[in-house]
Amino acid sequence: MNTTDVRWCVLIPCLNEEAAIGRVVQSVLALGVPVIVVDDGSDDRTPEIVSALPVTLLRHPQRRGKGEGLRTGFREALRQGYDAVLTMDGDGQHLASDIPRIAAAAQRYPHHIVIGARLLDREQQPKNRRRANAVADWGISWACAQPVADTQSGQRWYPRAALDLVDLPAENFVFEAAILIAATREKGLGVVSVPIASRYQGEFRLSHFSPVRDVARITFYTVGQLVRHGDVVASYRRSRASRPIVFDTAVT
Repeated sequence: MNTTDVRWCVLIPCLNEEAAIGRVVQSVLALGVPVIVVDDGSDDRTPEIVSALPVTLLRHPQRRGKGEGLRTGFREALRQGYDAVLTMDGDGQHLASDIPRIAAAAQRYPHHIVIGARLLDREQQPKNRRRANAVADWGISWACAQPVADTQSGQRWYPRAALDLVDLPAENFVFEAAILIAATREKGLGVVSVPIASRYQGEFRLSHFSPVRDVARITFYTVGQLVRHGDVVASYRRSRASRPIVFDTAVT
């Protein structure tokens, strides 16, 4: 697999994913893609499982949150000379089989963040998560001044311009929202979505994302960014003027 001359890797931040992490990493390696795993202070067998695989493994001695996991991975990717990073979670909800379509979208839209958007089988998503995600999509699209589908998905392609935002002052799940807003506002990037399935059935561990606490943090941050950029009414109009860009061409 390749996207022209872009050097890229898959980044998997994880915390206590011993049930799935080996399968997830091996499925990515089967595509011939290099992998960076950031273990956020797991106290199960996650680091032991990953260390036996041909990947770059970085470990936090204690838990620092998903934002710091992504930040550590971005810095390592930049140190190794990668031009882009494709992130995915380590619990098995993101599939390596979706990676070729995401990479194809990145090739088609080189100045965009590409989101693996959970637009298929949405009835699988718990109602409280669906409502929380809808609120987040509405607010973050407004802050980005463009429509964005599934702003809470962790399966994303970040081009180099987005990686350069690694030092944004945001933590935990807010970091992913901060990257979207800063990349669109300060770097002029667009956002394109690749439809993936909503996967909530099966033996997934409980999500580290709290629909109340984390949505509140994201909302507070997003409102602050709207105020900071100032063009509140114009931003809202731009976010509602069109539908999100969706790339849905099958890759064989």
